[in-house]
Amino acid sequence: MSNRLIDVLYEDESCVAFNKPAGLLVVPTPKQEKDTLVDIVNRQQRAIGSDPKLFPCHRLDRDTSGVILFAKGKKNQQVFMQQFKEGRVKKKYIAIVHGKLKQRAGEIKGFIRDWDQLKYQRHAPAKWALTRYKVLDVHKRFSVLEVIPLTGRTNQIRIHFSQIGHPLVGERKYAVAHDFTVKFRRTALHALELAWYHPLSKQLIRVQAPWPKDMKEFFPYRDFH
Repeated sequence: MSNRLIDVLYEDESCVAFNKPAGLLVVPTPKQEKDTLVDIVNRQQRAIGSDPKLFPCHRLDRDTSGVILFAKGKKNQQVFMQQFKEGRVKKKYIAIVHGKLKQRAGEIKGFIRDWDQLKYQRHAPAKWALTRYKVLDVHKRFSVLEVIPLTGRTNQIRIHFSQIGHPLVGERKYAVAHDFTVKFRRTALHALELAWYHPLSKQLIRVQAPWPKDMKEFFPYRDFH
């Protein structure tokens, strides 16, 4: 059983936003893994005497770090998940991709089909996806981007940047890792910011997660983080 603590970025009577570390599943897969993020944050909340069970409102990949929202109780989970479904929740990521993009800002759009879904659905349909990006910094062999997924497809960011020939550094599913000289121990993607509406007050709540240590150490001389 893991004793790790997950940093709380924000909390009110309806939800808790955590800073998810890289390398941790949010929920078990059909393999029934133990010590997922769901397990850990619920143990953590019980240890401080918090009663409502926490339920994830969305998912982040195992490799992805950053802001993730949990609802207090099933009823709140349904409310927040509806916001995600309606596109009212705003998400902002930091991604490190191979190479230099032709444009400093742009959009990637088109139909995508996620490989993970194909494992369980032989005929999983392709879905329309739209991703907006802005280049924050350019290095000789990689670029640092701010990325906003305007649709919420599974693995959308990873798939889109692989499709245009600039896969994420550390990508091993949607690109061949040994084709690139820049290496990273995980997929270089961080959920920097999440913004949603409080269920009762309707106030917009905006939460950011600090840059993770491994990304900072990847290019420590940069000052935009």
